[in-house]
Order: sequence, then C-alpha cells, then structure tokens
Amino acid sequence: MANTAEKVFELIRTTVEAEGVSLWDVRFLKEGASWYLRVFIDKDEGVSIDDCTNVSHAIDPIIDEADPIDVPYYLEVCSPGIERELTRPQHFEQMLGETVKIRLYKAVDGKKEFIGVLKSAGEKIVIESEGSDFEFGFKDISKANLCDF
Repeated sequence: MANTAEKVFELIRTTVEAEGVSLWDVRFLKEGASWYLRVFIDKDEGVSIDDCTNVSHAIDPIIDEADPIDVPYYLEVCSPGIERELTRPQHFEQMLGETVKIRLYKAVDGKKEFIGVLKSAGEKIVIESEGSDFEFGFKDISKANLCDF
C-alpha cells in the first residue's frame, strides 16, 4: 500500500500548492480496523485549521474521481508538526542547518540513534554530532525527525 501514498501524492500536489501551502507528505496507514489517508501540508507561517479544511475540500473530489484506494478510509489533512518526520530527500535538503534526530537500522560506532546538526543532504546525509561528522545513506535511516530544542 506504500504505492498508494505515492499515487495520491502525485495526484494532489498541484491542487495542494494552489491552496497556498506545500505538500509535505502523504501516508496511507492501517490503525486497528481502519485505514487513514494522511495528507501533511506546510507553509512558512504555520498551518491553520482553515488551511487543512480548504485543502481537504479541494483534494477530496480529486481523490474520489481518480479512485486510487480500493478500501474504505478516513481522509485527514494536518501539519507535519514541530518535530516533523523527514521521509523524502527534499525534506533533508529543506532542513539543512537544523538539529535532527536520526535512527538507523544498523548501529554505527555502536549507536543506532544520532542527534546533531544536518550539514549535508543528497546521496549521503551528514550530521555533526558530539564534535564529529557522521555520514549515512538514505536507505540506512529507519526514522529521522526535526528536533525542537
């Protein structure tokens, strides 16, 4: 179902941007017995309830017409939040210079979690942590978040 989120992302991107916000991410998740299509939007001055409502109203008919989801689901439009998850290469590029927490699938130097300043993003993600630079492949990262402290 991961492809479902990507299909919806591409389907709604232009419409979301026409509402004056950027499309941060789309996730299609099962929680308990229910499916949720979560659309994360962002803008520099912060996302309001009105932004979420307007985007929801704008994208709902587009998703219904294209019908990329074959199970009943709930549509949620929300902000990625202060400690937003970084899931796409462009997220890392946008957060250069910010403090991030990175969790890895496999330990590096005996650690699976690093907190540091994001110095570089591209083929490799580089953070400065505890006075040293650490380099990770995008595929080696199990989870990455912006830190709010």
